[in-house]
Amino acid sequence: MRIAVVGATGMVGEVMLKVLAERNFPVTELIPVASERSVGKEIEYKGKKYKVVGMQTAVDMKADIALFSAGGDTSLEWAPKFAAAGTTVIDNSSAWRMDPTKKLIVPEINAAELTAADKIIANPNCSTIQMVLVLAPLHKKYNIKRVIVSTYQSITGTGVKAVQQLENEYAGVQGEMAYKYPIHRNAIPQCDSFEENGYTKEEMKLVRETKKILSDNTIAITATAVRVPIVGGHSEAVNVEFSNDFDVNEVRNILHHTDGVVVQDNNDTYTYPMPMYAQGKDEVFVGRIRRDESQENTLNMWIVADNLRKGAATNTIQIAEYLIAAKLV
Repeated sequence: MRIAVVGATGMVGEVMLKVLAERNFPVTELIPVASERSVGKEIEYKGKKYKVVGMQTAVDMKADIALFSAGGDTSLEWAPKFAAAGTTVIDNSSAWRMDPTKKLIVPEINAAELTAADKIIANPNCSTIQMVLVLAPLHKKYNIKRVIVSTYQSITGTGVKAVQQLENEYAGVQGEMAYKYPIHRNAIPQCDSFEENGYTKEEMKLVRETKKILSDNTIAITATAVRVPIVGGHSEAVNVEFSNDFDVNEVRNILHHTDGVVVQDNNDTYTYPMPMYAQGKDEVFVGRIRRDESQENTLNMWIVADNLRKGAATNTIQIAEYLIAAKLV
């Protein structure tokens, strides 16, 4: 497999390289790709050095699969060029997610939708992935009517600049700001820019992408996304109303048997998911599973995952692994 990693020098790109190595992905030739200012730099993969190439060079090299994590504008411009050259693109930006001609894939849920004709495949938003992985089996069993989600999102979702801002603030150093406000000892109720309806893009991604992945536009969803001074991963408080009643122990059992989900839910031992324990792991962790006593057929959960891994790099690579196993590339 000739694999191009587009955005190889960025935060998610670096995690992609790490995950490829950890999972022993069958790379016969690695093509690290980045913007012109990074061309010629060297990156290391499995003890070998590779020179970063530019976009057109990478297109001409005709990789089997290109893993994109280079931003929406770059993807809109370049993904079709890679696809036209015969490369299957798995894109980590928001560029193609809501395009009706493109599949939006979480492998444990809907990889079977993929065909060899899908040359540009969209990877969902990080906060959406961890939520739908938990919701999908419950929707199948009890039928979801409504979801209310509040997110507590890691600064790593913004990128290196945000991590540097937090480190500067810890150290009392004046530096470049990724946010309009300090993030140290703060919670900023804005992830991404605002849309006309008063919600942020991040909040509307949770709404729109969830409906597309679960193939159900009847689910009512509302979201509030908050940036917190955390590095390890995103956390979500999720309230779900079902059409049918449920048994809480049965819910735990369903989730316990769901691929990619780990149940951490024991009040007696103070066991529940936290980003400090999710960091560096590929699973989605769920706990604080309890009935909402204010309304019938309604459940509360706390969901945590490393947004750079399952929320980005790992999910992308799992899509690639499925394509290879299903002989679609």
